[in-house]
Amino acid sequence: MKVSAYAAPSPGAPLAPTTIERRDLRPHDILIDIKFSGICHSDIHQGKEEWGQAIFPMVPGHEIAGVVTEVGSAVTKFKVGDHAGVGCFVDSCRECDNCKAGLEQYCLGHVSVTYNGREADKETPTYGGYSTAIVVDENYGLKIPDSLALDVAAPLMCAGITLYSPLHRWGAGPGVRVGIVGLGGLGHMGVKIAHAMGAEVTLISHSAHKEDDAKRLGTNHFLLSSDKDAMKAARYSFDLIINTVSANIDIDRYLSLLTLDGTMVMVGVPVEPLSLRTFSMISARRSLAGSNIGGIKETQEMLDFCAEHGFGSDIEIIDAQEINTAWDRVVNSDVKYRFVIDTSTI
Repeated sequence: MKVSAYAAPSPGAPLAPTTIERRDLRPHDILIDIKFSGICHSDIHQGKEEWGQAIFPMVPGHEIAGVVTEVGSAVTKFKVGDHAGVGCFVDSCRECDNCKAGLEQYCLGHVSVTYNGREADKETPTYGGYSTAIVVDENYGLKIPDSLALDVAAPLMCAGITLYSPLHRWGAGPGVRVGIVGLGGLGHMGVKIAHAMGAEVTLISHSAHKEDDAKRLGTNHFLLSSDKDAMKAARYSFDLIINTVSANIDIDRYLSLLTLDGTMVMVGVPVEPLSLRTFSMISARRSLAGSNIGGIKETQEMLDFCAEHGFGSDIEIIDAQEINTAWDRVVNSDVKYRFVIDTSTI
């Protein structure tokens, strides 16, 4: 079927209206009428080919929320009318140890990312959520609880799970001192989720003007990273730090904030490689780790958690004609805190 979309025709080129082809439904497929699609910074990195060779034309978008309008003959998990979402991948090998463990994001075979990738046949390009409809296997769709509005739910498919997964994995909760570096699309979700988990939350930011918003979102404390004295006083005071920023930062300064056996988890992806002094780790048995979104089971768990606690993402809704301007604003950190495309305007 033909579907309206916005695509980048070449690396760095402005996105423009186009038409793409979606496959006919297979027995286990569902058709989702996309209502909203979030803009993730990774859309921009890939659209500008900053993370390596990409596939063009590219229809970005892996923060998808909509309504099921048709189901395949063998579908059991969804029915017409259900609210459904799609995150960062639409298929995986299903056979490797990681897939069997529900960690499809770490698939050892072929994982079909939602855009800028290939379908299971390893030939057909995948196209993302800057479009009006998507076809996905029911096993890679997500149920959006009715209590979550679709617009604020869309960014949870990436921004939400990107923070929920490491916070859950490294045990954020009562008595755990958590630092969130950066208050952008990822960081604001980290603050909300860590607070809801019961952790003692500190926002670490170079922007003093973000303190009020950080407190509104649920932080207990604010640490200004440009204040050398404050950073020195905060050494050895965090059990867990989640670094959400995509800028090149002085990793050693942030590692020094960790207590004995503390961990800093990287979820932001700078374009340039980072460097660090090994002594920053061995001096307090610290760990530096990474985390990549979450599997289908954990992402569903995150959606249910957010619904239970009554929050989604803080968003600014835009028309499709504003996508290119929105991309520029994301690069300039000029959004609170996630742009969401109203796909009815595509």
